[in-house]
Amino acid sequence: MDRRAFMGAVTGGLLVAPLVAEAQQAAKAARIAFISTTASRDSPTTAAFLQGLHDLGYIEGRNIEIEWRWGRGTTERFAEFAADVVRLKVDVIVAANATAGHAAQRATKTIPIVIPTMPEPVGDGFVETLGRPGRNITGLSTQRPELQGKRMQLLKEVVSHLVRMAVLADTSDTNYQESVKEAEAAGRALGLRMRVHEVRSPSMVEPAFSIMTKEAIDAVSLIGGTILYANRAQLADQALKSRLPMMCDTGDHVATGCLMSYGPSLKDLFRRAATYVDKILKGAKPGDLPVEQPTKFELVINLKTAKGLGLTIPPSLLARADQVIE
Repeated sequence: MDRRAFMGAVTGGLLVAPLVAEAQQAAKAARIAFISTTASRDSPTTAAFLQGLHDLGYIEGRNIEIEWRWGRGTTERFAEFAADVVRLKVDVIVAANATAGHAAQRATKTIPIVIPTMPEPVGDGFVETLGRPGRNITGLSTQRPELQGKRMQLLKEVVSHLVRMAVLADTSDTNYQESVKEAEAAGRALGLRMRVHEVRSPSMVEPAFSIMTKEAIDAVSLIGGTILYANRAQLADQALKSRLPMMCDTGDHVATGCLMSYGPSLKDLFRRAATYVDKILKGAKPGDLPVEQPTKFELVINLKTAKGLGLTIPPSLLARADQVIE
């Protein structure tokens, strides 16, 4: 080969190499689906999931593609969303809540599914055991039903005159009935008179608070994290207008105006969910990935809301709080 031909070959190789590298990188881009009740990626939980992916080296649009499916406050289109992303043959489906998880479960028995918030992983039929899920589903547990009694005890510390208690239950949550039973049992133990109001859509929130006001309810506790979470700002606004102290299950609710919350950090659960996606994309089977359970439960208090309700938070409770919003 003469010098001119040699230089041409080298130059051509240098030009082709980046194109080959780009093609290889594009070919390696994973494709996942994310089904949620919220309206956009601005949700704290969604942002935490994206941060978790970023920490593991995944950048949307570069080496991972995400099919976003937003419920925009309701769960009505979850079955449609699940069927749609299965047709797209995504590598992993992330179902932001148990309701989305059931929709995905009905749509596929082969595509891996990661659920960051499972109240009852075994009881809801998602996994065979926590240690060895055994199917195409894995994720994290919230252990939510068992926490109802603790939340009521904390609320009673703030609302000393608490006698008439309301529970606002999200019926789209797969195990809301179990949580309601737990709340009713806890209420009886505390000597409270309980009323349960079911919410099937965002439009039922305002009427529920109107009824609670007429019933002279002293405080309200939320049950369910699907529709209620997606509409948490509306809930906080209605509770304040109705002069009702409200106990929630996540700090995200408190950030939008709920009086207080006690439960696992949803942002932490969604951040951890990214590690499941990473392991699955690297070849792990979801049935072999144990379901994680929360080890830390956070007490979050909103002092601004307390002031608006004319309540004084006991110093002993403030000292135990993990976060105080002023």
